[in-house]
Amino acid sequence: MELELRQLGVCIVGATGAVGLEFLRVLEQRDFPIGRLRLFASAKSVGKRIAWKGTEVAVEALAPGVFRGSELGLFSPGSAASKEWAPIAAREDCLVVDNSSAFRSDPAVPLVVPEVNAHAIARHKGIIANPNCSTIQMVVALKPLHDAARVRRVIVTTFQSVSGAGARAIEELREESRAVLDGRTYERKFFPHPIAFDAIPQIPQKDAFTPNGYTSEEMKMVHETRKIMEDERIQVCPTCVRVPVFRAHSESVLAELERPLTAAQARELLARAPGVVLVDDPARQAYPLAVDAAGKDPVYVGRVRDDISNQQAGPASPGGIAFWCVSDNLRKGAALNAVQIAERAFGLPAGREVR
Repeated sequence: MELELRQLGVCIVGATGAVGLEFLRVLEQRDFPIGRLRLFASAKSVGKRIAWKGTEVAVEALAPGVFRGSELGLFSPGSAASKEWAPIAAREDCLVVDNSSAFRSDPAVPLVVPEVNAHAIARHKGIIANPNCSTIQMVVALKPLHDAARVRRVIVTTFQSVSGAGARAIEELREESRAVLDGRTYERKFFPHPIAFDAIPQIPQKDAFTPNGYTSEEMKMVHETRKIMEDERIQVCPTCVRVPVFRAHSESVLAELERPLTAAQARELLARAPGVVLVDDPARQAYPLAVDAAGKDPVYVGRVRDDISNQQAGPASPGGIAFWCVSDNLRKGAALNAVQIAERAFGLPAGREVR
């Protein structure tokens, strides 16, 4: 006999954005037990009605007191709004899972990827941070290798889709691509350089570079990886690139290890790892592609191979594993990971996975 699940009051803050709308899709697909759903966004969106399970829910304005009676708040309104409203929601007994960068570096706020450090959820004081999309998919793939042989250094290059920058970026890629194919000039409004048929080694696009020459996106991967993996010794050298792909991020990763591990052993570990789907048969041109990962839940991993640049001491010496991983940045990289955190936090069964 199935037990009836407790129905929760759920608020979505930033409900009209790309991640906010993905929250709604993920909650419905996973049959999350919602008793009352409230949607919040900026003033320009107040009154807009959003479809939900055969009905419509009106978008409301944020104000003190609106979170009372809601047990869960899924936030993706941007860092400034999260800093203002997440503490208010927490004081009103609403657990916040925040998708912005507002609390990720706060030592008092857990930064969680359930397949990696679900135990950290128990330390929350009303707010749990959702990591950066690029970090999430990488640490899901690194976790089984780290447990087996300890990752000591990671060299990663990301190939990030425009959906990570929002609706305006998606539209600019679409419009600029049409213009280029038609031989027309195009006046960009969002990206600093052409995104159609090119790659831009800068994320985000404005005020992104730090004094050490790395972008803020790259430094997120450095600090977040250490916090999630709970190992400050891990060294990360990232290069983050925006590419003309609508949805799903790809990454080329080289993990240097402390103990010997072969590519064959790595494949076995990855094939069993939670949240990972191994797609690795290069002879048949079978490897993960962004177009196949879009709209899906797992982190897809392939092209698993030994690091041929670090084998001078022989096959028994510590070396490295190179691999390619792809994941939907709006799902596992954002909305899905947050909902999985909520499922764990409230002791709910995991919802249905979309593959």
